[in-house]
Amino acid sequence: MGEQQPGRSDLVRWWASRPTNFYVATPNLRAVLMVRAGTTRAAAMEPRLSDFGKMVVEVVDPAVDVLERHRELPAHVPYDAIGRSVEKVEFHPAYRLAGQAVWASGVLAAYGDGQGAFEQAALFYLLSHAGEGGHACPVVCTAGLARALEHRASPELRARYLPGLQQVDYERCLRGSQFLTEIQGGSDVGANAARAVPDSAEPGMWRLTGEKWFCSVADADLFAVTARPEGADDGTRGLGCFLVPRSLDGTTPNGFRIRRLKDKLGTRCLASAEIDFEGAGGWPIGPVEEGFHVAVEELLNTSRWLNAVGSTGIMRRAYLEASTFARCRPAFGRAIGSFPAVREHLAVMKVEEQAALASTMALTGLLDLLDRHRATETEASSYRVLVNANKYVTSITATDVVHRAIEMLAGNGTIEDFSPLPRLYRDALVFESWEGAHNVLCAQVHRDCVRLGLLDHLLEWLRGELASAGESGDGATVAYALDALEPRLRHSLSDPAHASAHFRRQLDQLTRAVQASCLLAEAAAEGRGTQKAAVASLFVRLHLVRDHDPEDDQRWRELVDEVLGEDLP
Repeated sequence: MGEQQPGRSDLVRWWASRPTNFYVATPNLRAVLMVRAGTTRAAAMEPRLSDFGKMVVEVVDPAVDVLERHRELPAHVPYDAIGRSVEKVEFHPAYRLAGQAVWASGVLAAYGDGQGAFEQAALFYLLSHAGEGGHACPVVCTAGLARALEHRASPELRARYLPGLQQVDYERCLRGSQFLTEIQGGSDVGANAARAVPDSAEPGMWRLTGEKWFCSVADADLFAVTARPEGADDGTRGLGCFLVPRSLDGTTPNGFRIRRLKDKLGTRCLASAEIDFEGAGGWPIGPVEEGFHVAVEELLNTSRWLNAVGSTGIMRRAYLEASTFARCRPAFGRAIGSFPAVREHLAVMKVEEQAALASTMALTGLLDLLDRHRATETEASSYRVLVNANKYVTSITATDVVHRAIEMLAGNGTIEDFSPLPRLYRDALVFESWEGAHNVLCAQVHRDCVRLGLLDHLLEWLRGELASAGESGDGATVAYALDALEPRLRHSLSDPAHASAHFRRQLDQLTRAVQASCLLAEAAAEGRGTQKAAVASLFVRLHLVRDHDPEDDQRWRELVDEVLGEDLP
């Protein structure tokens, strides 16, 4: 009898209209890659991206849905059947199924086929349409550890472990993790108390002892662990960064014990734990005295870059769910997507996601230049600022965009098996805290700008992005906002007390100016009169026109319609 309800056929139509391939459903990704990576490189990676966009829809997302909907979450197994310590984490078979598809995509082998950071970012963007899903964090941690070994480790350590970290076969790969946080430290890594002593019996090996408080990917094969060598300085300067295998003999846990798994708000398919180390054997990644630099420049910066990519992918999936629903869901005699308030709501979601993709792919371009040893001092300095600032802004925006999508579905948006939005919202909230609370990231940008003089380089790079937009219209608006912001930024750099109260707001505005400039650069490359130009114009009005009131803006509703385009004719 329930099947005869008229609203149910509309929901069936909505389900049927959802994308079958997330890459095909997002032509903007291809357009941005063509601008940032170039036509040749974008074309080379397209087959792999299309295959994986389909695989996320058909394999990864359904597997994650099974895990979340039935609460098939990781389980800690401390001992085997006869009481031997094994310290394993067990997963539902659907977890392995998703992992096989993710690793087979080549997301961790992207640097081997010449496409490098761009292909890794694009694949990770598509993966994040399923949220974290238990595998996004392992991908990020493995990518960061691979970069650390490639750039910093001894030839012996690199030869032993790097091939496994870049393996595409899930059954043979080595998955990485990074254990930095301690209960007394949090973001204050300099307060870490875990200690390291040289192993007297095996030259080059160290033994680590101490407690780590937030250990995601507790089931990993290789741990990157910070610890303080005996006699080393206090603070971050005295930390070493060590590679600790899960087992040294292939079976016995390597001097560690999982205290318990964390029961988290989001990223629930991911095994996060509290872990105690007692004489765990490991090797320094690079010179011991450079440990903190290794942790930040290779591990944390990789995580912050890919966190922004993941937040952007979550936004895109939220928009796809909300926009297809608005097209199919009727109310008061017409589709809800025809109501002006709904259309504006969706347009804001789309604009925010495309702005996040614009700034994040621009950041990826800077990383690509660094990887190929082609970055200028200005480009390297801009990367150092944006890897923190962009993570901060995109993660906050992702939570807002998913929240907007839930509002679009109303009560249905809160139902776990109706759409992925509840788990995307939980994951987005965790992404906000992943690799640095907001104030910590803002403080890091401030310290770097004061100590290294990075602001001048960033402004030079930013104005270069903006130059393609021309000296009138939206480009002039962004330039005016930037000119007004610059003296306030300089005040904060010269006055720490002023900065402590106001720099976070200033960094918000600066990052929004970056996003606007990147959108305008894309619009210029794609041609005048394109939908991207409307996206950029609406974004500028939302964030950079002081006291903007849509009611007084004759172009506002036209821009909303242009932004939505064929999504909601």
